[in-house]
Parts: sequence; structure tokens; C-alpha cells
Amino acid sequence: MPSICLYLKAHQPRRVRHYKIFDIGERSDYFVTDEERFDNKKILQKVVKKSYIPTNTVLLDLLKKHPEFKVSFSLTGVLIDQLEEDAPEVIESFQELVDTGRVEILGETYHHS
Repeated sequence: MPSICLYLKAHQPRRVRHYKIFDIGERSDYFVTDEERFDNKKILQKVVKKSYIPTNTVLLDLLKKHPEFKVSFSLTGVLIDQLEEDAPEVIESFQELVDTGRVEILGETYHHS
């Protein structure tokens, strides 16, 4: 049976407010906004609930059931910073995966640029 390398990238960009040309040099509140579509914390919580936690739960189950199964992750620094601030349970779920000995964390650029 052929081997498959499962490589998952995880990134959560910080959204910035809409800036007009006249805001340059006048405002520096790039991440502060009343518009919900730019609310980074709410967006992160939604993605945590819909993606990170369910995916990591499934992967942990697969790792427990199938000793030959392995997976690699690439996590950006921007994601890690946001998770440390607002969703440490996701960091713990990644740590739980790594503790199986069959999950590798790969190098990734901070900004996913």
C-alpha cells in the first residue's frame, strides 16, 4: 500500500479596517473597528468552533485507532499569537496531537507571506 503524506497548513490572518487615503498619518487604529466583519476575535472563535477543534479531535481519534497514521502541520506565527490570546484550548489540542509522537510541526513564516 502506498504511503500518503498529510500536510496541513493553518493560518488565521488579522483583518484590518478599511483605510482611506486621508487616514494615512492621521489614524493608527488598524485593528479597531465597529464593523463585525473586521472583528478578529469573533472570526477566530468562529473558526475555532467550526474548524480547528473538530479537525484536531478527528485527527486525534485517527491517530489512536491507526498506529501507521501520521500527519504534519504548518502553523503561522500570526495564528499562534491569536490562539495564545483568545483560544488557548486549540494550542492544547495541537500539543495533544504532537504528544502522540506521530505529528510533526513544520517551519512556517510568521505572516504566511
